Amino acid sequence: MEPELLSMVPRPVCAVLLLFPITEKYETFRTEEEERIKAKGQDVKSSVYFMKQTINNACGTIGLIHAIANNRDKMNFETNSSLKKFLEDSLSMTPEERAKYLETYEAIRVTHESSAHEGQTEAPSIDEKVDLHFIALVNVGGHLYELGLRFFSAASEGSVDFFQRTLQPTSCWDGRKPFPINHGETSDDSFLEDAIEVCKKFMERDPEELRFNAIALSAA
Repeated sequence: MEPELLSMVPRPVCAVLLLFPITEKYETFRTEEEERIKAKGQDVKSSVYFMKQTINNACGTIGLIHAIANNRDKMNFETNSSLKKFLEDSLSMTPEERAKYLETYEAIRVTHESSAHEGQTEAPSIDEKVDLHFIALVNVGGHLYELGLRFFSAASEGSVDFFQRTLQPTSCWDGRKPFPINHGETSDDSFLEDAIEVCKKFMERDPEELRFNAIALSAA
């Protein structure tokens, strides 16, 4: 995250995804931050695309949707893109309605399941409470927004289908990041550096933790 390393990232950068651990220090900060925003309020542009999460262990998928949805004008979608259709269909929906729509959107469900089983790292069980979380940092209208929610599920046993078990009514919403967080002004030129400053604050809160990873969505 040093300047010389950031200079190697292709520009412009549209979004940054941060993976970080859910720790006691983070939970304390999150609660205080949420209470402060509720008390003082914040400016969130209506053009910010934000959705709730009702699918267990899918914060990475939600993060990607947030990153792409808030940069639709910069994306070249393939013909008949299922993601493009999902975004177009859900654009006028509320965050809660978008979450429910995603539950039944077969194309993204299949992609989510197949991606979860690729690579060298074993995917967690849907019954497992994961203590890592993704957030997306995006530039909307010259402001840097943090978008991220976390869900955990006490899925009931006896169901074979992955998605059905994930969406059991016994699932529980834990309330993390119930709304976008406005981190202040930014620009296309300074967005990466501004987003990295937000990432650094996450790391500074848990200096003994090593489980951090940042991914930039940038020009090819």
